[in-house]
This record gives sequence, structure tokens and C-alpha cells, in this order.
Amino acid sequence: MVGGGRGSLSGVRSAAVSRGSLVGRSVELKVLDELIEGARSGRGESLVVRGEAGIGKSTLLAHARDAASGARVIQVSGAEFERELPYSALHQLCVPVLGHLADLPTRHADALRVAFGLAAGTPDLFHIGAATLGLLAAAAGVRPLLCVVDDAHWLDAASAKALAFVGRRVASEPIAMLFALRLPASDDLHELPSLDLTGLADAEARMLLAAHRHLLLDEQVLSRLLAEARGNPLALLELPEAGGFGQPDTAAVPTRIERSFRHRLSDLPDDARLLLTVASADPTGDPTLVWPATRLLGIDVSTASASAAATGLVEFAADIRFCHPLARSAVYHAASVGERHRAHRALAEATSAVTDPDRRAWHRAQASVGPDDDVAAELVRSATRAQTRGGVVAAAAFLERAAELSLNPAGRIERTLAAAQAALVAGRPDRAAALIRAVEHTALDEFQLAHADLLRGQVAFQSHRDDSGPEFMIRAGRRLAGLDPERARRCFLDAIETSLLVGRPSGVQDLVLAAVRSVPVTASRQPDVLDALGLLNSAGHRSAIPLIQQVLEDGNGSCRPGWTGYPALALMLAAEIWDPHRYWTIVEWLLRTGRESGSPLLLRLGLAQVGSYGALTADPELATAAIAEEEAIADATGGPPVPYPRLHLAAMRGRRAEALALFESATAAATISGSGLLTSNIDWASAVLHNGLADYPAALTAARRAVADGTLFLASFSLPELVEAAVRCGETDAARAALESLVERADASGTATGLGIAAYARGLVTGSEEHYRTAIAYLERSPLSAYRARAHLVYGEWLRREGRRLDCRTHLRTAHRLLSEAGFDGFARRAATELRATGERPRRRSPHTYDQLTIQELHIARLVAAGATSSEVAAQLFISPRTVDAHLRNIFRKLGINSRRQLRHRPDLGA
Repeated sequence: MVGGGRGSLSGVRSAAVSRGSLVGRSVELKVLDELIEGARSGRGESLVVRGEAGIGKSTLLAHARDAASGARVIQVSGAEFERELPYSALHQLCVPVLGHLADLPTRHADALRVAFGLAAGTPDLFHIGAATLGLLAAAAGVRPLLCVVDDAHWLDAASAKALAFVGRRVASEPIAMLFALRLPASDDLHELPSLDLTGLADAEARMLLAAHRHLLLDEQVLSRLLAEARGNPLALLELPEAGGFGQPDTAAVPTRIERSFRHRLSDLPDDARLLLTVASADPTGDPTLVWPATRLLGIDVSTASASAAATGLVEFAADIRFCHPLARSAVYHAASVGERHRAHRALAEATSAVTDPDRRAWHRAQASVGPDDDVAAELVRSATRAQTRGGVVAAAAFLERAAELSLNPAGRIERTLAAAQAALVAGRPDRAAALIRAVEHTALDEFQLAHADLLRGQVAFQSHRDDSGPEFMIRAGRRLAGLDPERARRCFLDAIETSLLVGRPSGVQDLVLAAVRSVPVTASRQPDVLDALGLLNSAGHRSAIPLIQQVLEDGNGSCRPGWTGYPALALMLAAEIWDPHRYWTIVEWLLRTGRESGSPLLLRLGLAQVGSYGALTADPELATAAIAEEEAIADATGGPPVPYPRLHLAAMRGRRAEALALFESATAAATISGSGLLTSNIDWASAVLHNGLADYPAALTAARRAVADGTLFLASFSLPELVEAAVRCGETDAARAALESLVERADASGTATGLGIAAYARGLVTGSEEHYRTAIAYLERSPLSAYRARAHLVYGEWLRREGRRLDCRTHLRTAHRLLSEAGFDGFARRAATELRATGERPRRRSPHTYDQLTIQELHIARLVAAGATSSEVAAQLFISPRTVDAHLRNIFRKLGINSRRQLRHRPDLGA
């Protein structure tokens, strides 16, 4: 019924490089040509070509490679069997340009050396993307660069995140990035521009078949073929190779294509089939590994390779490459289990235990036919190495396979739970949950049951809308209460800390404090954060604050273990007791530890607190710099930025439209994520904003919600907002009740900040001048300048209403100056209005860079004004130097200047 020889696929691939043979793809070809031309012109761009197997993705990539005259082409293909090895694909892509490592900042060069196994150490995870961008940009500085990534759905997770990071930032570089990705697939490249390929129309499919005249098809068979292939080009040319059509086959097109590839194996000699199996089991395509492995199997390489090559499935050259990813898959799965075991065993023997121990361990595991403690132990060592390199996905895979191969039941359970822990760290809660379910009906001891419960709690927290996390963590603590009281307490603290980090602390504190009563008290134990929190809950601020101060104290500059394990909770407690100095001590520890350890979590938490601190201290330069860096790290690590500091800064700035738009988007996010902490932050920020705008009814409503939520820090900081709004709205009882609670907390803390804020709130309620004077005296000693300015403002407002025009001007001028300099326009307008009412015309503030630049532009401007080079700015913000220069051009235009020197002389940049 159908005629045709075996070489049809290779014929398609060789013909595909010419435009004429790419039937029905004129639009796609135009897009690719524009992508490449843009790179030649210095305009970088990324494109992800998506489509089902065989739809023509690889053919289009081949066209792009051939069309990129004048550009340097580097390429890599994702490999199914390499998905668990961190940075394996990124390394292969970067090998041709590693000569430019010397052009990178030392930190970036070292990050890549560690990630690629060229140096020992722990990879700097959130610098690897920026380092890759710098490396590719350095190579593109010599000649425009085309980066081609085929089979991107099989990229290892670490490489995918790094390449997605680069893909979002090449706009200012002469770099074109082209990815091919099979559908359906979930991927890390979803934010990049995409091109979806669909099947060819019937007329185009007929043209493609007609171009291959060796295929002689009658009309009946042709119609059937068109219907079966559904416009898939590879299917059109491969399905006839299966020997014709019998009964209708309802299998998916990729499955049909794989079947056609398997058909080519049917007449091969055993040695040739085994050679192909070995090649399919090794994704590197490295002949120096495949040939020794085949010789270990006793295969006559010359004869077997000739027979294998004749199928058109594989090409033996400098690298061993299959004609299509489905061909590799077809060969591997066509082999018997025994043949695959033999292939992996030979590859393991041929792989160096010194230079590539992890791949050797993986091949040994794939070669195992049953439990093998020796191989399991080797996999555990590989998992440890993977974790030190940031390969948490690989670590989970190694540990999971080690568990499967473990003879000892207890060892199998421990390794399964360890694999679940690694999967959680890798952001794969579904896989972690499956691993926990695999052992939950086995004979777990109490410690293992507690570990499993703790993991279930972490799975629930990562699942966002699952509120059962605290229940599991608390259950873990209860299991351990009589066995290991200290571990039990850590489980309880984990429940609180995790709830704060994911933004859902509501009710967790009460559950924990109820559960901790079951933990025996040991006489030698030092008080900890949990004790302080319990006392605060049961006895109030007067009794608890001395203990809170004790557990937050840093002894002679060294960090106490009592709070370093739970920094989010420690921050909330420090703010709760109005102690900005202890708060800043914790923030400095977070920044230092985050930078030294390379922990994005700690560093981002610290930077977010710096942003909020900058808002409260009327230091918008500090706030915007921290916000910009935190957002850059969030983007580098593939997560959303922390929203709280933006909310706090927007509230203080007092620009209604800007703030309300931010509050609206944050409210939508809080609704989706179930984040009560974010909701409380929005309520506090809304109260501050509306008090600044003199919209006191709106401020009162928001402040009441924030106080009622009872969230640490936010409830306390909302009390002065509630007092002011209630006084202005004439709700005296509400103002007095809020004041009483505020005074209790402030008096117990004894800090200048707390006493000063409570004093001006008392002045608002009592109308006593002494309270206003006391407030200003205290707040002169507080770093929270925003509250000092507000104390001057409310005192000045009171003095004007008392008819003391001259006295009030002094305080209103001070308030207006402090608030205007900080760009806090809402409160500043209140001061200006009061000054005008006294007959004084307040000085209009000069246009400030805050008004003209975005947060990122402002941060770049300040860094450059301080003398940083484009490369230094790029390294800090995870962008390329050319992107920095592009931002500078925008900055110069907005500020009406034309040089870095002029930027350095801008007084409003702090230079």
C-alpha cells in the first residue's frame, strides 16, 4: 500500500534547513528571522516555540541556526535522564563560552564554577542567573549570540530557572534565545514570549508529502494518512514507515510516531540493538563514555554502529545524537528490562567515580534489579553533594531511589522521609505528599510519625489554601512531648514561624499555646521565644515584655539561638514592644546571614524589613533601595516580591491613587492566597494613608479592623491610628479604649519610641500640652522619624486651634520640612494647610527624584551617584550592564541631565 525507504526522517531534517521545504510555516519563519535580526541589531529577545511532538519545533530551530549568519550559535537539548542533575543543561550550553568567565565579577564567576562542578562550595543560587546573563553578554559583545534550547520540557529545574531568568533580561543585549518545548507541559518559561505551533492544513500536508517523491500513495491511503496525522509533519512522513495501515489506530500521534521508530529496530542484529540501548541510556551523547561501555558488553563496535546508523535513528559523530527525542525514547522503551539493566551497568562501570560520581551512582541505581544497600548508600552521598550544589530536585530523586533500594525497613523509611523533605525544599509539595503516603501505613515509630506530621504540615502550608498545616505540626509536637521536649517545642515554634512566613498566622498562636502545656518543663531549660509569647498571651504586656526583651537580647553582639531559628517571630515581637533598636539588630543579622549563607529566604526577609523600616524612619532612599533589591532577588529565584514594604511606603507617601491601586491588587492577592497577614498589613497601611489624607472615617474603619485582628506588631502599630481617627470623628469612647491599650504596651516597653507615640496619642485625647511636649522629647531619641514629624504636626494643629498662632508655626514648619523631605505628601499637605491657616505660605518642596523615577530607577541612580559602575550595579540587581546603561539613559532624560557626573551632584540622591 505504501512505498518508501528508511531514510525519510533524515531527509526531512536535511531538507528542513531551506525555507522552501518548511511548508506552511511562513509566519513562524518570519518571527524567527526577526528574532535573529534583532540580535544582530543589539535588541535581544526570547521566544519559546511550543507544540506537540513531531509538530516541527526542532525543524524550525534548525532553520534558525542556519539563518543566523554573522552570529555565534550555542545550543543544548534537554535530556529526560538528566532532569535530576542540577545545572547539567546550563553547563552544556555555557561550555563554548566559558572562556569569558574572566570577564565576570569574581562572585559571579565563582557561582558558575561551583554550579558546574568546576570548584568546591555551595552555589550562590540567586546569583547564578545573573552570572549566566553576564557570561552570555560577554560572549555577545564579541559577536551576536543565538542560544538554542531544544526539548526544554526536559531541562533540569535549576537550569530552567536560570535560563528563564536570562530570557527575561536580554532586551538590551545582542542575544536571541530560542526554546522548543513539547506540549502538554508545565514549565518555568511561561513568562517568556511564545509561539504555538499547530498542525498543517490538508493542502500544506499534501505539499509536504509531494516534496518526497519516493512516497507513492494512492488517494485512499493519502486521505487516511492525512486524517491520522492531523497535520503533524513528522507523523506525515513517519507513519508510512510502519508498513501501512491495518485496523484504525486511535493512539495519540506521538505514540504512533514512537511506534514507527520502533519498527526500524525489528530487523536489527542483537549487538546493534544493544548499542542503541546504551546510547539511549546515556543522554550526554559522549562517545568516550558510550564506546567503552559497549566494549564492556562485548559488542563489536564497528559492525554494530554501522547497522545502527543505517536505521537513520542515530548519528555517530563527534557526539552521538538521535534524529529526534522520540527516537531516543522509542529505543530505550523498546529494549527489554534486562537489556536496559545491562546498558546502565556498563555505563556505570565506564563512568568515573572521581570526576562524575553522581551520574555513576544514577546508572548503578538504574542497573539494580532489587534492593542493594551499597548502591543506596552511594545515592545518599550523591544526594548530599546535590544539596551542597543547590540541586534539591536531584537530592530528592537520589533519596527516593535510595529508599527503593534499601534493604533495611527503618533505613527505607528514613530515606523516604528525607526525600519528602528535599521535595518540599524544591517546591514540590505534591511529590512530598506522595512520598509521605508511601510510608504512612508502615511500622513508623513515634519519632518517624512526628517527622511525617511535620512534613505534612509543611506540605499544607506550601499548598496555600490548605489550613491544616498548624494542626499537623502541633500533632508532631504532641507526639514528641514526652519523648523529646525540646524537639516538641521546636515543632510548635515551626508552626508559628511557618505561618508568619506564608502569611497565614491567624489562630495558629492560640493553638500552639494550648498545645505547649503538654510539654514537660525541665529545670535546666532557658526561657525561649515560645515562653515569651505564652506569657504575652496569658498575662499581657506588662508581665511579658521583660521576658521578651530577655529572649531578644543579643549577648555581646552574638546572636542567641533562641530567636535566630525563628527570625520572623522575633521581628514581630521586637516591633510589638516598640523596640526599633532590637528590631534593627535582627534585621542586620538577617542581611548578614543571608548574604554569607546565600539564603534567598533570609536575605529577602531582611530586605523587606529594611524597606518597612525605611518608611517608618522617613528614609525613602533606604526603603526604595531595599525594595528594589528584594524584588530583584525574588525575580532571580522565581518568586513574587514581598508586598509589605511597598504597602508601608505607599501609606506614608500619601498619594491616594497610587496607594489605593496597590491596596486593591494586594487585597486580590490576599484573597487568592488566604494570607491574613497581608490583609492586616493592608488595613494598617490604609489607616495610615487615610489619617495622612485627613479622611478620618476611612482611617477609623481600617484601624478598627487591624486592631481587631490582633496580629503581632500590626495591632500595636494600629492603635495610634485608631486613637487619632476616633478623636477626629468624635468617637471619644473608642479613642480612650485604644489609648488605654496603647499606654499599657508603651509603659511596659519603656522605649522612647513607645512612650513618645503613646504621649502624643494621649495629647489627642486629653488636649494636654504637657503630653505633646513629652511626646516630642521622647521621639527626638527614636529612629522612627515619621512619628516624630507626626508628633510635631498634631501638636501644631492643637496649638493653632488654641489660637497660639506664633507657637504653632514652629512645630508645623518642622513637621512640614520633615514630611516634605521624605516625600510623605499626605501628612505634609496637612501641615501645609495648617500653616496657610496661620497666614504663612509654606515653602513648596522642589521636585524630587521620588516623583520622577521608578523604584528601580531611583535605586540605580543612587548607586551610580555613589560611584558604582554599571557592572557593580548589574551584579547587585541581577541585570546586565547594558540594561543598567539603558536605565541610566531613561534616568538622565527624566532628570534633565546627561552625565554620571551630574547625577553625583544631585543633593536629593544623597551623594
